[in-house]
Amino acid sequence: MAQSAGQAPAALARAGKTTRLFALILIAAGAIMVIAGAVTWGMVGSKLADEKITVADDARWFAGDEVDGPLTAYSQADIIDHHAREQSGGKTYAELDREDPARATMMNASFLRASLFTSVLSFGVSAMAMGLGLLTVLIGLALLSLAKGMAATAATAAPAG
Repeated sequence: MAQSAGQAPAALARAGKTTRLFALILIAAGAIMVIAGAVTWGMVGSKLADEKITVADDARWFAGDEVDGPLTAYSQADIIDHHAREQSGGKTYAELDREDPARATMMNASFLRASLFTSVLSFGVSAMAMGLGLLTVLIGLALLSLAKGMAATAATAAPAG
């Protein structure tokens, strides 16, 4: 079944409107993701800074810096592990005998490291949300450009009447 000359531009115009709607939805969703990721990043960093943790002076990285970001949190978790293993003879919490006095130190170190690693993970998820949000906005902008092209093509293809 062949389309008449007037049907093709009308179908293209409808497709352009649908594409434009999808583009606007993607742009809005992407912007929300970028904002949510940035707010989460800021909130986690602020809460970490509120704890007034300073990276130990003998840490491999960021010694003496305030723990307020993913790299300083990771560095502090690393040095906590190093200090705890020095006290436990290199053993982990699970490897220590139940009566070993170093077990409580290892348990506390494990909890502290887990909390810091949770912050590192939160920063990572926030960064991923911002990156995916930006990508979504860019895809939406590309679709919006296509929709404008479709509308222009439909307008020029419409029969003069």
